[in-house]
Amino acid sequence: MTKRKIFKSLGLALALAMTGWSALAQTPNKPVRIIVAFAAGGPVDAMARTLAEPLGRALGKTVIVENKPGASGAIGANEVLKSEADGSTLWLTSVGAAAINPALFPKLSYNMQKDFAPVSLAANNVEVFVVNTNNPAKDAVELMAAAKAKKEPMAIASSGKGSIPHLALLQLEYSTGIDMLHVPYNGMAPALNDLLGGQVIGFFADVPAVMAQIKGGKLRALGMASKTRHPLLPEVKTFEEQGFKSVDTNNWYGFFVSSKTAPDTVKALNRAIQQAVADPAANAKMTQSGAEPKATSPEELGAMLAADTEKWARLVKARNITAD
Repeated sequence: MTKRKIFKSLGLALALAMTGWSALAQTPNKPVRIIVAFAAGGPVDAMARTLAEPLGRALGKTVIVENKPGASGAIGANEVLKSEADGSTLWLTSVGAAAINPALFPKLSYNMQKDFAPVSLAANNVEVFVVNTNNPAKDAVELMAAAKAKKEPMAIASSGKGSIPHLALLQLEYSTGIDMLHVPYNGMAPALNDLLGGQVIGFFADVPAVMAQIKGGKLRALGMASKTRHPLLPEVKTFEEQGFKSVDTNNWYGFFVSSKTAPDTVKALNRAIQQAVADPAANAKMTQSGAEPKATSPEELGAMLAADTEKWARLVKARNITAD
């Protein structure tokens, strides 16, 4: 190749590489929004606020968090879809709104496969089964023995029908052959309040949501719904270690944008999220909360979404779960 052709090729490659940034760079004063489909103060909101500052540094823009709770995540999802698809509006969601809602709501107002493009995973979150410390059970084996001996089914809370805590409970019922009384609440906070107050026996929760209560001696962890023990709770055995197979959840949190967003813009956002998740301060804060910080490629998140959509749809259909 001549020098002229070489420089022309390099220039074209550089232009293509910068295309992803151009959509964001064209509006330097326009902030990037992270839409959270839950109320402020929850675990997804906390993660969004932890990542907002390092993400802003990576993008060279102001990043703000906006809470759009309601309709099981649909309000937040639709806020993203009605916004300009220029990479300035991100949706940080848990697995529920992304992979479980399609099975729960036949007339869901959005289609994850058609309407959204995956950008990157932010973190993995496993479920831990907790009881009030007044409960004499020291592990899941003892609690299940007590449940089997009871004349009435044990009351186990969840944060709502079709939620990850509910589905984890169904996995436990299937594994043990013991039916329990599912008590759905409108969110995690009231479920935890009644567990602490003794109105229900147990609850599956994201580790970050109950770490403080476990460490403070208000709740006791009896089992991890994962393949491995949790690094912050190394003494708590997995359900499989205790003889209960297939109790395995991952309430991951991931970033998505409108599927109309340019692929190069998605790649640019992915690079920025990779930097934000790797930021030492943000990474340490997430790890200390009990989450597993992890960024992925868009393709990897897309594969996780597809696998979990199929996995949870099978369980929802098998148990004939319908949303309220």
